[in-house]
Amino acid sequence: MTARIALFDLGNVVVDWEPARLYRQLMDADSAARFCEEVCTMEWHNAHDRGVSMVDNALPLIEKHPDKAELIRAWSSRWLDMFHGYVDGVPELITALGQRKIPLYALTNFPGEKWAETADAFPVLNDFADVVISSEVRMAKPDRAIYALTLERMGNPEPGEVFFTDDRQDNIDVASSVGMITHRFVTAAGLKAALTEHGLL
Repeated sequence: MTARIALFDLGNVVVDWEPARLYRQLMDADSAARFCEEVCTMEWHNAHDRGVSMVDNALPLIEKHPDKAELIRAWSSRWLDMFHGYVDGVPELITALGQRKIPLYALTNFPGEKWAETADAFPVLNDFADVVISSEVRMAKPDRAIYALTLERMGNPEPGEVFFTDDRQDNIDVASSVGMITHRFVTAAGLKAALTEHGLL
């Protein structure tokens, strides 16, 4: 079956996101890394991706680490400082796909409350026909259900018509298991080669 739809993950595929980047502006690099490993961890952040508000999610953490309250609140108040622009070469691929009239969609684990300001900061995110945002649908990758929902949102194509790229292998594995064509993202050059191989570029 030939791919006819391109489905993108966003974080570290289209936009370069690293929470420690923010905290390196507030403390030395080793302390920033330790803070992200021990306080504002990815496990803690995953609740945002599943629909818990940043205010509500911060409260128990602030109770546990009252001396770090402002640093914890910075996760929300300085959200955009976690980004370092686009991933090199990927916006150009999205533009090229759009010029070829390839339907473009995105599936992202993302806190919906931050979507509008992030899309304003990175206009390429507005090039997708639809973006399935985990927090808004109360499920997240790699839950199998979010892939089924995404197919519905794309108009129920055959899974084998969908080319999906993500930087995480667990997300790729589930997408493959539902029948999508998959590519684990590492570089724009590798993605371009895969898109070309499957007839999208």
